[in-house]
Amino acid sequence: MQAKAPTYDDKLIQHYVPTFVMLPLGVVTAENVFENKDKLEKQLKELKAAAGIDGVMVDVWWGIIEAKGPKQYDWSGYRELFLLLKELDLKIQAIMSFHQCGGNVGDNVFIPLPPWVLKVGETNPDIFYTNRGGVRNKEYLSLGVDHMPLFAGRTPVQIYGDYMKSFRESMADFFESGLIIDIEVGLGPAGELRYPSYPETQGWVFPGIGEFQCYDKYLAADFKAAAAKAGHPEWELPDDAGEYNNTPDQTAFFRSNNGTYLAEKGKFFLTWYSTKLLLHGDDIIDEANKAFLGCKVKLAAKVSGIHWWYTDPSHAAELTAGYYNLPDRDGYRPVARMLSRHYGVLNFTCLEMRNSEQSADAKSAPQELVQMVLSDGWKEGIEVAGENALARYDANGYNQILLNARPNGVRPAKEGEKKLRMYGVTILRLTDDLMISNNFDVFKKFVRKMHADQEYCGEVSKYGHEIGALKRSKPKVRLEELLVEATKPSAAFPWDGETDMPVA
Repeated sequence: MQAKAPTYDDKLIQHYVPTFVMLPLGVVTAENVFENKDKLEKQLKELKAAAGIDGVMVDVWWGIIEAKGPKQYDWSGYRELFLLLKELDLKIQAIMSFHQCGGNVGDNVFIPLPPWVLKVGETNPDIFYTNRGGVRNKEYLSLGVDHMPLFAGRTPVQIYGDYMKSFRESMADFFESGLIIDIEVGLGPAGELRYPSYPETQGWVFPGIGEFQCYDKYLAADFKAAAAKAGHPEWELPDDAGEYNNTPDQTAFFRSNNGTYLAEKGKFFLTWYSTKLLLHGDDIIDEANKAFLGCKVKLAAKVSGIHWWYTDPSHAAELTAGYYNLPDRDGYRPVARMLSRHYGVLNFTCLEMRNSEQSADAKSAPQELVQMVLSDGWKEGIEVAGENALARYDANGYNQILLNARPNGVRPAKEGEKKLRMYGVTILRLTDDLMISNNFDVFKKFVRKMHADQEYCGEVSKYGHEIGALKRSKPKVRLEELLVEATKPSAAFPWDGETDMPVA
């Protein structure tokens, strides 16, 4: 007997937000083996049947696929995984993970960059991000070498582009069947568009301000050339920005009133530092656009939720990460505008966090930060998606995600009001803890509320999520537009105080 097709409320289905679960970091091992298939299959069947999730997100590690040598790709472990996901009818958000796994919050697996890449670093350590003390970070290649043919004749940007083209060719059947719907392009540590400014492996502890990561010889030379061109050959990279675990006022660069960040040379440095990051993201997403041109997929980039020191005038932790965001300067809208030329999705973190849960000494404001960044995406006419920053299974965390997913709830729009809805939310991550009875019961309620109290809906046209063939990126955005027009501050859209569809 055929199962009865679900029926949907025509109004409520318009508020449906697809909900995904991030697969374990090592679902395909460092040795390129899809392990624990039976256990994963059992968990995914339960997530699909009982909770009604829309799909999964998975890291596709460069350090696994191209480990044997340049252009020696081996997709076998991931093909086996994707075949299971196809069998279970779970959509795939694939992350092109060009970073090391291990060294970030929540990492319990170690997958380094490919050995042949690390070997170049043995004789030329400046390929890695470097802090003022000369400590190298091997999580991700410095953007200073993006266009340097140091890797068997190829540049990193070419390497990333070749990798993505190979992924498309090797996974053509999954693209054609509509299984892969989203490509998140890794752009830095943890896959995020940022500098590795707060590495736990180097002793950083929350809520330290972090450190600038531009002291490799390539970025240092780039800065000196830029300063000379601006008529200030005497300017050097900052030497007064403190260390990882300082507070802003312990440094001359970030201190209140007369910090270097407010002086002409500080502003010049911060503009240079943040612009290099923007152009890095733009270049690699452009390669992704070329690789996946014509596929029915969305391209996405992840921006880190650096919520600590957000209420300090200096926004120090954001600045060291590359987000030049101040009370009188919007540091996130330029990212959204850059993404808009690629028809990209802005993926943001820390959706679950509330200000009241943070320690006062961190001067943290995750709620205002989320509202600002999501609003910037919507103002630029792009879709915004997101995820939680830290694992949690309680109703309060889920309710905050629900509020951010639909800031004005499911009620009819007021006159002149822009009805806001996130494009999708991914929950970090599939663990045994998530599947424990009490936790899983709350999670099932959460997914139901994300779906606006509707059954799982596989017909994306019912809630306006049809994905057309990816078009070629629009022309590059002028730097003046990115650095002047897009940085003008504007108020975030209004948010309700609480979600109107709480888990409990």
